[in-house]
Amino acid sequence: MKAYVFPGQGAQFPGMGKELFEGNAKARQMFEEANDVLGFAITDVMFNGTPDELKQTRITQPAVFIHSVIAALSNESFKPDMVAGHSLGEFSALVANGTLSFADGLKLVFQRAQAMQRACEINPSTMAAVLGLDDQVVEDVCASIKEEIVVAANYNCPGQLVISGTMKGVELAAERLKAAGAKRVLPLQVGGAFHSPLMEPARMELAAAIGETLFHKPVCPVYQNVNALPSTDVNEIKSNLIAQLTAPVRWTQSVQKMVADGARVFIECGPGKVLQGLIKKIAPEAEAISI
Repeated sequence: MKAYVFPGQGAQFPGMGKELFEGNAKARQMFEEANDVLGFAITDVMFNGTPDELKQTRITQPAVFIHSVIAALSNESFKPDMVAGHSLGEFSALVANGTLSFADGLKLVFQRAQAMQRACEINPSTMAAVLGLDDQVVEDVCASIKEEIVVAANYNCPGQLVISGTMKGVELAAERLKAAGAKRVLPLQVGGAFHSPLMEPARMELAAAIGETLFHKPVCPVYQNVNALPSTDVNEIKSNLIAQLTAPVRWTQSVQKMVADGARVFIECGPGKVLQGLIKKIAPEAEAISI
């Protein structure tokens, strides 16, 4: 069985999507539709922008979404048995399996990006990647910090877990995690504490936007970040999509569940090869490639 997977924020790079635009008529049409939906030429930033311009959350999220969805849907061999996306990538996955239209998915992603940016401005916050510790140790250290907010945010692969919280919370956790034996604790260049309680203002905004958006019955299951389980139920998908903003991304568990359910080939759609690297560490027996 084939599982199509979609990356999240951080996979962007200057020039992303330009080859697709120039070499595929269907892709070009979709890029132009994206510009119309957003009301500005995001393709100018994607194809010609600097890394700093691409790094703004309000640009990054729609850019990665647009590239990922177009890479999948403009490919003639695209036929998923199951889909999943890492954080933002879950929206790409939901367009790929027919739950959302391309235009509606893009509108939601743009609203989500702006809401997250506003939440970051309300609460200065950050994230850090923790390498070389068991998940339980990281969870216990985060739980031991009562005076600040810091939580496990992304279960990326065995031995790699991202924490998220206030500046002070992440700093305190980093010190304790190093003392507990972490190989490294790397600060991430992000705008704020994604997948933590500090995203609650954004979660409320996204919930309102999702409530006004038409969701369709998907053609195949989506394995969602919040619980690492497959779903084809529209109401359940909506609920999990809203919860995702303040809950951890259970990517390790999602890949393990897809393998248990029969996935043998994982095909990454979008910029970069981050998910392939993670999948090779989570399920070395599976094949991981990209469109």
